[in-house]
Amino acid sequence: MMESCGRTHVGYVRSNNEDCFESIPELGVFIVADGLGGAAAGERASEVAVRTLAAEARRADKAVTAETLCDAIEIANRLIRMEARNDPALWGMGTTVTAAIVRGDSVEIVNAGDSRAYHLSGERLKCLTEDHTWVRNFAAATGKDPEQLKDHRYRHVLTKAVGAETSVGADTIHAEFGPGDILLLCSDGLHGVLSEELIRQCVQAGSAVQEMAEALIGATLERGAPDNVTVIVVRHPGDGPE
Repeated sequence: MMESCGRTHVGYVRSNNEDCFESIPELGVFIVADGLGGAAAGERASEVAVRTLAAEARRADKAVTAETLCDAIEIANRLIRMEARNDPALWGMGTTVTAAIVRGDSVEIVNAGDSRAYHLSGERLKCLTEDHTWVRNFAAATGKDPEQLKDHRYRHVLTKAVGAETSVGADTIHAEFGPGDILLLCSDGLHGVLSEELIRQCVQAGSAVQEMAEALIGATLERGAPDNVTVIVVRHPGDGPE
């Protein structure tokens, strides 16, 4: 069984934590969600998404696939929209979700929103997911570097989220995951504060996945943590290249 560790923190600005995560290491399934809508609504949306994906993964057991999780996202989407229709306090709620299935020497990611999955192999850190945001679309259309737009007033506007539309259409990404490699799932409370170079340094500084997760949370808190921050760190159980 692979090593994994999840951590979350409310941060220093928000009064409640709208992030939610779950790890099912015996199935190689890991899930992070970042709720939208504020207070009870955001918390409820992320909880419904994580609970639904985890339940469907456990139902499929060893046969769980990326298709299983994509279908679970659509189920969660319907549940979130139904709850929002039935309770005015939850109106407009939604959530991002990024989930991974680690099997042998490969990983499959499903993603909707701007929570991310990173892959560290040796010295190379790569972001596996693409943010579903207005800023990303604008950068692609204009040729601008998304880093130049990180303070744009529309930087938090999502173009895809669970609960936003009648269907989600989550992305599916396949990547190699070799001995010694690290997989990181995180909410934007992490990658919105830490550069990719600092993320890489934090992960490489730890000898255990718990140390890596705590280093990432700690570095975010040192920089003010203006949002909830959640991470799951997973390490391939083999030895990496020497």
